[in-house]
Amino acid sequence: MVFALAALVQFGLLLTPWFRPAINSLSFFAVRMSSATINLLGGHALARGASLVSSVNGFGVEMKDGCNGVNVVILLWSAVLAFPGSVQWKAAGLLAGALAVQSLNFVRFISLFYLGQYSYSWFEFAHLYLWETLILLDGLVFFGLWVKYSSRSFKGLLAAK
Repeated sequence: MVFALAALVQFGLLLTPWFRPAINSLSFFAVRMSSATINLLGGHALARGASLVSSVNGFGVEMKDGCNGVNVVILLWSAVLAFPGSVQWKAAGLLAGALAVQSLNFVRFISLFYLGQYSYSWFEFAHLYLWETLILLDGLVFFGLWVKYSSRSFKGLLAAK
């Protein structure tokens, strides 16, 4: 019940106009960081709002809603909030979980930028199937590890009392 309520509230907030600037800022920041990383490593990319464009051949990818990892973060946060544990472990899980998902999403976005320049069919496959699965798997693996270590800590606290 807590999972469903937390997910409902978070997805509801995501749809409100108050959160739109924060979500757009996250997407723009991720695109700027991707561009900077690609250029630092010898590539050629331009950040244009939520789009990453090749300055060599003009191919671009746009970070739209659903591509920024926020949906997976919301599901992960809902699971962390629903699982019994201390406030400190939950806070650590929320922060580290968001970082884990966003870090992999950063790699995803850059890989799609390069894949799309060389093979549109591989880009489509990776975008629609491979990376969707890997990002969700990242959230699940993180949650499993968090539960494992959170449970040990929680049991240690109970044994100390």
